Amino acid sequence: MAILQAFLDTENKGNKLKGLSKRFTYLFSGLTYLAFSLFAAKRILGQKDSGGDNSKSLAENILNQPGGQWLLGIVALILAGIGIYQIWYGSSEKYRKHVDEQKLDKKASRSLMRAGKIGYISRGIVWLVIAFMFIKAALHSNAAEAGDTSSAFVFVENSTYGNYLLATLGLGLICYGVMNFIRAGFEKFNN
Repeated sequence: MAILQAFLDTENKGNKLKGLSKRFTYLFSGLTYLAFSLFAAKRILGQKDSGGDNSKSLAENILNQPGGQWLLGIVALILAGIGIYQIWYGSSEKYRKHVDEQKLDKKASRSLMRAGKIGYISRGIVWLVIAFMFIKAALHSNAAEAGDTSSAFVFVENSTYGNYLLATLGLGLICYGVMNFIRAGFEKFNN
């Protein structure tokens, strides 16, 4: 959906700098989802990623650059910004503007919006955990401390009440997936 929004300009963002930057964020988001989907498909089919942990490889490459610790710290801050934005986006219910709620009955609309709020907040938390791991990797100049989504889940699981927190986070991400699946059928497109 996001890739279509980027190329077809379904929301009439235009071709000026502000519109193109918004469309670029749609493209980036869509490619991120595509990468996660391919990773999940590989895991489901039992194929291991031959390249190892991509986050650790990325962190290692960044740390090997001049000023690598600073660069990795900047990456961590960007990841934290994404997490904070996701939590704000969910809390403020900004995603509502993309759903044609008039096509849904009241109960379904309320459930969809609640799932969206829970989902975006859960997603933001995952981004913040990943950012925390990248910050640790930058501070200690140790790429092994950086992590991806899987590492974030392990981190949460190993914390106090980890199983409960991980289950809650998992349910939140399921809400996010369900909300987006249903939302796709009721998306508002500007003509």
